[in-house]
Amino acid sequence: MAVHKIVLFYVFTPLADPEAVKLWQFALAESLGLKGRVIISKDGINATVGGEIGAVKQYVKRTKAYAPFHGADIKWSEGTGADFPKLSVKVREELVTFTVPEEIKVGAEGVIGGGEHLSPEALHALVDSRGEEVVFFDGRNRMEAEIGRFRGAIVPETETTRDFVGELESGMYDDLKNRPIVTYCTGGIRCEVLTVLMKNRGFTDVYQLDGGIVRYGEKYGNDGLWDGSLYVFDGRMHMEFGDGAESLGSCVSCGEKTPVYVNCENPSCRTQFLRCEACTDKGLAPHCGACGA
Repeated sequence: MAVHKIVLFYVFTPLADPEAVKLWQFALAESLGLKGRVIISKDGINATVGGEIGAVKQYVKRTKAYAPFHGADIKWSEGTGADFPKLSVKVREELVTFTVPEEIKVGAEGVIGGGEHLSPEALHALVDSRGEEVVFFDGRNRMEAEIGRFRGAIVPETETTRDFVGELESGMYDDLKNRPIVTYCTGGIRCEVLTVLMKNRGFTDVYQLDGGIVRYGEKYGNDGLWDGSLYVFDGRMHMEFGDGAESLGSCVSCGEKTPVYVNCENPSCRTQFLRCEACTDKGLAPHCGACGA
């Protein structure tokens, strides 16, 4: 039986010709039978692709052979072979759409002026030394945090990354500006930008979890400061870091804990919401409850 893997990585580095990199990445991934999403910009690459393990290894080897991407931190996870519907490789103005590209400066070593990177071990050392003074700040969309987050984390009311600037400028977090703030997201890329935006708006002691939740979960599993499931952007929809992990999310119909998202059956809505497998099997709660269907 074929073994399938998914890789997630990003690299912030200046690219002189994003369109040429796009064509190369598409040809490479397509030739290896891989599917997934790759975003290219003048500031680098953000990719999540999956396929048969041998093909994925070849993709990683050949991508890292390109000098600007040589230092890519590749995060591996189990795949199913049906994790992505197609291969998509696009050029965009921003690797992550915060809508403030003018604030982000990138050099050969990555994003300039962002928060200090903390390894999972260094994160624990910070919490041990600063205790309850440390603030965890979720850099993902609010929906992702419903099924899992760091204990006691602040979860901004964001539907997309476009909402973060407004949240930071609303004044609701001004009391945190002189406290140690640890930002975190799935693989780390959103925090590369978010920490710059926070520092530009007066937050003075800002950190980012290096490698994101994925690297932290690999190190500590269910025995650290993370609770619940991790939302992922492929066919799995969620992943856990060990046996016995319980989602923080609850089924809209019966209230049981579940990490399973489904789409609202209203064709004009299609919003994702939490519904357990048992209620799905019974045909309960077909709609999200927010669209009026």
